[in-house]
Amino acid sequence: MNPAAVKRYIKSKWFFLILGLFILVFAGPAQAQPLPGIDLNVQPTDNPAQVVNSIKILIMLTLLSLVPAFLLMMTSFTRIVVVLSLLRSAIGTQQAPPNQVIIGLALFLTIFIMSPVFKQVNDQAVQPYLANQISQQQAWDKAYEPLRKFMAKQTREKDIALFITLSGMDKPRNLQDLPANVMIPAFVISELKTAFQIGFMIYVPFLVIDMVVASTLMSMGMFMLPPVMISLPFKILLFVMVDGWYLVVKTLVESF
Repeated sequence: MNPAAVKRYIKSKWFFLILGLFILVFAGPAQAQPLPGIDLNVQPTDNPAQVVNSIKILIMLTLLSLVPAFLLMMTSFTRIVVVLSLLRSAIGTQQAPPNQVIIGLALFLTIFIMSPVFKQVNDQAVQPYLANQISQQQAWDKAYEPLRKFMAKQTREKDIALFITLSGMDKPRNLQDLPANVMIPAFVISELKTAFQIGFMIYVPFLVIDMVVASTLMSMGMFMLPPVMISLPFKILLFVMVDGWYLVVKTLVESF
């Protein structure tokens, strides 16, 4: 065989494939490596502390699965994400910014706004409960109190009265007597109303631009040219010139 051909064959991928198969077949079995074992068993115990710790872990995992619902229903997330969605619709951009950006911005603004409330919940409920200083029911009551105060400041009395009437309960003496199943839905519809009010104020200047562009095109006889195609750059330019994101975020944060 030509030496040059031999060198080309050695450099080819088939040579290394055949060499690898030869080593696997004739080199003998490799030494087995120990793998960690995972064992999940429920066994009886005489130590009550182990049972309590297991129940705490189960409760924490359950609460983690409910965090999205709590985030939507009991914080400022609802108002922020609705306003940002209406802002995107008012500008006329279908997927800019995308949903991931809107939800991410709404999430971080929610953390920023709710950080004092979360700190109170951690200091009054979470840490004492983890230290076995209070019971589970006491931890829930202490954790709900800061959230209830936050929701009460943002909820209209009309919305609270609606759910009190629908639930058939007696009129409470103060807001502290309101159960969570009345306060939370009243807070949500109040947030939706506030969000749509802010969204309407955002829509007005962009609507004016659409009307001006549509009237101009009609006066020029350009009936086949979509007004949205012409008004979109002007709306983006207006939003950038007035530093729209700064104004929107400032308005949202100060509204709480």
